[in-house]
Formats: sequence, structure tokens, C-alpha cells
Amino acid sequence: MRTFRDRVRHALLFEAVALAIFIPGSAMLFGQPLEHMGVIGIVSATIATLWNFIFNMGFDRALLRLRGSVRKTMALRVAHTLLFEAGLVIMLIPMIAWYLDIGLWAALLMDVAIVVFYLGYGFLFNIAYDAVFPVAGGAAPHGA
Repeated sequence: MRTFRDRVRHALLFEAVALAIFIPGSAMLFGQPLEHMGVIGIVSATIATLWNFIFNMGFDRALLRLRGSVRKTMALRVAHTLLFEAGLVIMLIPMIAWYLDIGLWAALLMDVAIVVFYLGYGFLFNIAYDAVFPVAGGAAPHGA
């Protein structure tokens, strides 16, 4: 298990590296000023972090109340992911459209691109993080 301190380091590095890539990359990709994409990146990351905390707490409480356990099946994990992303899209699309003065459709397409970036980035970041900061005591059991 990772320590609290390690989890804080992980979260801070994850966001710092992501924003260092996202802000200039999205400014070039979407033809927006660097400052505008900086605001979008920082506000989106903050909203996503807060939403993650609130959503996961609520989801686990709902599971406990409805099923008597927070144990998740594969179907529940898929539902969890889809509901989390849907909530995030609902919060971010209007903010992106308003701030960049673009239509909702353009904001949706931009948000989809952002989600795709973070999916790939998160996967690669975590592989790199585990290599640079291995868990003390060895690897997790096979299939964990």
C-alpha cells in the first residue's frame, strides 16, 4: 500500500505534469490563447478533483445502502466510470463554452478530446510513477 504522503505526491505530480502538457498542447490543437487554455485546464482539474471526491463518497454510500457492501463488480465499475464522466461533462461543457465564447457542440468536442488525453496520460503517468516510485515491499499479488 502507498502511504498518505506518497498519494499526495502522486496527485500533485499527476496534475502538475498534466497541466504542463495540456495547456500548451491544447492551445495549439484548438487554436486558443495559452492563457485561456491555462484557465480551462486549471479550472477543469479543480472541478474534476472536487467532483471525484464528492462522487466517489456518494457512490460508495449509495452502494452500501442499496447492496450492503462497497464491493464493485465489473458492471458497477463501468457504471461508476460512465456516471462520473457524465457528471463531469455536464459541469464542464457550459463553463468551457462560456469562457471560450464557443457553442455547446464545440465545447463538447473539446471536452471529448480532453477526456481522451487524460485517459492516455493517466495510463502512461501511472506506469512511469510506479517505475520511479515503486511501492515498498514489492509488487502486488498477481491479478490484484
